[in-house]
Amino acid sequence: VQNREGPHGIRAGHQVAAKSWGTGRAVSRVPRVKGGGTHRAGQGAYANMCRGGRMFAPTKVWRRWHRKINTNQKRYAVCSAVAASAVPALVMARGHRIQAVDEIPLVIEQDFSSVKKTRAALNTLQAFHLSPELRRCKRRYKRAGRGKSRNRRWKHRLGPLIIYAKNDGIAQSVRNIRGVDFCNVYSLNLLKLAPGGHVGRLIIWTEDAFKALNDVYGNNSRNATLKKNYRPPRSIMTNSDLNRIINSQEIQSAINPKRSRKVFEKKRNPLKHPDLYAKLNPLFDQQWQELKKDYKDNAIPSTTRVLKPLKKKQRVMIQLSKEEKEQMKPYWKNVFGDDKIFK
Repeated sequence: VQNREGPHGIRAGHQVAAKSWGTGRAVSRVPRVKGGGTHRAGQGAYANMCRGGRMFAPTKVWRRWHRKINTNQKRYAVCSAVAASAVPALVMARGHRIQAVDEIPLVIEQDFSSVKKTRAALNTLQAFHLSPELRRCKRRYKRAGRGKSRNRRWKHRLGPLIIYAKNDGIAQSVRNIRGVDFCNVYSLNLLKLAPGGHVGRLIIWTEDAFKALNDVYGNNSRNATLKKNYRPPRSIMTNSDLNRIINSQEIQSAINPKRSRKVFEKKRNPLKHPDLYAKLNPLFDQQWQELKKDYKDNAIPSTTRVLKPLKKKQRVMIQLSKEEKEQMKPYWKNVFGDDKIFK
């Protein structure tokens, strides 16, 4: 694929006379500007870490700018881009304003290719309800990044592509309309059919150009006359509605039934979920039903928080009478006294 821009390289950073001071002066050996009487004299130059120096590994004009691609692949890409331009959903997804356009692909009679005035071409495009598209192209958008300070401040959207078979003045009449491109059907440009690699560009065909597609690329029944033994790629599936195929009775009757999977309940901590603790402890279930009324509907307190006041109530000191204490004295004397049992 060939890029739109030609070879170029960075040459900035060497527009000053500089020479290294060498060793023995307790400074680095970077080239330094000659002369005196100014702040610039003695400053580092040329190197990439110096002010006003060149970039690291400056780009060269002998870079490998273009890539060779198989002819069949290039033709495949052009056919795909042309086919995508006939799908309104893909054209709208690319951003084109075609809500008011009568039909896609838009084919105009042959007289359009002989229009010689820009005003006449503009009126024709407006007559086909392309005014919103032209307004979209005329509006400018500010670029993000450093390009704003490098003479590339504004960007514009790409609009319709006019494809003709014979140039009787159409190329000259539309070349000054912002966003409108033109191309010959016998030399289709992939970078214009799918700018930025995004298929679905709005294409306006002249009548002869649309008819010439069969000669240029052929069809399913015959080869192309202008390309040796070439036919456009065909879809492997005769019916591309995949959902309809899968849900058809023929497919559904042949496939295995859906397997039922065993659902494992998530393990939860009963000390954090009172409902789970109530299942494990039936005595707590009655208490929880009464305590649940004190909380809000959406509130889920932890089990430990609920049990805390209940445990405090259970800590009741056993009070013994004097008679009971007298009865227990011999037992305590045996256990804890001098004659204790556990010696």
